Amino acid sequence: MRHTHGSIEVVCGSMFSGKTDELIRRLVRATIAKQKVQVFKPAIDVRYAVEKVTSHAGSNFDAMPVEKASDIREKLETDTTVVGIDEAQFFDAEIVQVAQELASKDIRVLVAGLDMDFKGEPFGPMPLLMSLAEDVAKLHAICMVCGDEASRTQRLVNGKPARYDDPIVIVGASEMYEARCREHHKVPR
Repeated sequence: MRHTHGSIEVVCGSMFSGKTDELIRRLVRATIAKQKVQVFKPAIDVRYAVEKVTSHAGSNFDAMPVEKASDIREKLETDTTVVGIDEAQFFDAEIVQVAQELASKDIRVLVAGLDMDFKGEPFGPMPLLMSLAEDVAKLHAICMVCGDEASRTQRLVNGKPARYDDPIVIVGASEMYEARCREHHKVPR
């Protein structure tokens, strides 16, 4: 579990695929290994607890909410060896540079986030983070229509699929999002 050089690990997938649970699992293992861990999340994500990353299943880990990616640099403690970043898709593009800088300083950077938005298109900085990462784990949920593996996030408005031109970022959980397979993911234009 000890690491001798920095790296970027990305855990991605649709909503309800277990991304935050996997992030927390890796953070707990680093803590057990007596590594100094700091976790950051976008301040916009206030669904469960302000100063924790919390999975839909209820597991959580202490985290510091930040407004923008550059805040991570300012709040990083000198002895930190592992940095966790949850909901990375909500950060500005500078999150990529921050992750690269941390990895260059021999820090293990664990990133979790949605790889696609509700339209099924690449989401924010995630595609670039995935391409620069040493390790990428794409998790799947279960389609709420057919029960097959789901790789997409369906946004619902009054029980109907959100339209293509709706805003990209609307923070929510099961009250407005479902996991869907490719066949059952719908985005009317």
